[in-house]
Amino acid sequence: MIILMGYVHLNPSDVNEFTADVQAVVSSTRAENGCLFYAFTLEDARAGRMLTVQRWQDQESLTAHVERHESAPFLKKWGNRMRMDILKYDVSNERSFME
Repeated sequence: MIILMGYVHLNPSDVNEFTADVQAVVSSTRAENGCLFYAFTLEDARAGRMLTVQRWQDQESLTAHVERHESAPFLKKWGNRMRMDILKYDVSNERSFME
């Protein structure tokens, strides 16, 4: 399993537009094969900081997500307008929080 977690930094004036664009792809992303969890949330509007947490079944699923045709316009539009501070983690021992 792969977990992505971290921040997307934007110009604060772009937060509403970015949020709308992300929400437009959330449902289809969550329906993708291998997507176990996918969320973006606004952490600090004045700082232009969004938090993302994603769980993917494997690297192949994540790669397919990044390469799908719906991702290209989003990345083209926002690629130069955002700074990503997102880390990828390989998970090998998933268990309940209380264990």
